Amino acid sequence: MINGDQPITRRESIRKILKLSGCLMMAGTVMRPSQFSTAAQATPPKRGFIVEGIGRTDNYDVKELTRKTFEAAGGIKQFVSKGDVVVIKPNISWARRPEMAASTNPQVLEAVVELCQEAGAKRVRIADNTIHDTRRCFALTGAGMVARKTGADLIYPRSSLMRKMNLRGSRLDVWPVFVPLVEADRVINLPVAKHHSLSVLTLGMKNWIGGVDGSRWLLHQDIHQSIVDLAQFFKPTVTLIDAIRIMTQNGPSGGSTADVVKKNTLILSDDPVAADANATLLFGLQPERIGYIRLGQKWGLGTYDFQKLELSKVNL
Repeated sequence: MINGDQPITRRESIRKILKLSGCLMMAGTVMRPSQFSTAAQATPPKRGFIVEGIGRTDNYDVKELTRKTFEAAGGIKQFVSKGDVVVIKPNISWARRPEMAASTNPQVLEAVVELCQEAGAKRVRIADNTIHDTRRCFALTGAGMVARKTGADLIYPRSSLMRKMNLRGSRLDVWPVFVPLVEADRVINLPVAKHHSLSVLTLGMKNWIGGVDGSRWLLHQDIHQSIVDLAQFFKPTVTLIDAIRIMTQNGPSGGSTADVVKKNTLILSDDPVAADANATLLFGLQPERIGYIRLGQKWGLGTYDFQKLELSKVNL
């Protein structure tokens, strides 16, 4: 109790822990996930569903499809409550325009921000640790435009926002973690579906490579286990896979519209393995053939047999 016996808020508590973690690290101690009460480890309000939203007409509205997809899961208020601080984690690592399908579709991102705001979120933040220059990524991908239009906070990755934490993975232990992703009340994983030269595909679970800092090239050694180690640490409230456009070759950065196919699809799930498994079908692949999807099920992060979940479809 502080300030005249007023209870400390959850976010104030997390800030104090993060501040303390900085002091402890200077003394050689690393904070561990179990010492935090964070959205990254929070249990989603509902388990075991998957929604496929598909634009069937030539003039369908991407933002409306996003809204309808969430409605089919019970609405955004199933995942975001009044007063929440929400962090949305898109994939905006590359300085590519939206038509290249290297980054999350800005219309989908905008719709998710607006839904969170309508649910009463106190603050909505957009956060990704980019690979290309951050300002160019935010500008070219449309993320900066979305932030200006909606009033969402656009979080620039910098050293002061990184804290070393023990991921307690099979391969990964202590890594610098992007703090906004672990101090939020709710985290929405919003990746784009695309080809990847090493992991075959980059979908939801691999999107967490943008949640850490340090020598990230080391993550590509035994990449499937690295992806699962990150996924078991960053447990989002919900995953929405953007497959409006998918990159079918030359990923993950691409650079030509010849690599892009329109699928006009969104996949929403509270099971990160199931979301990724469903998305593999868009590439003509079977989920069990993807190493990190198999490992994700083995580690108990979810199931690649997504047909066993509560499955809904939305057509627009």
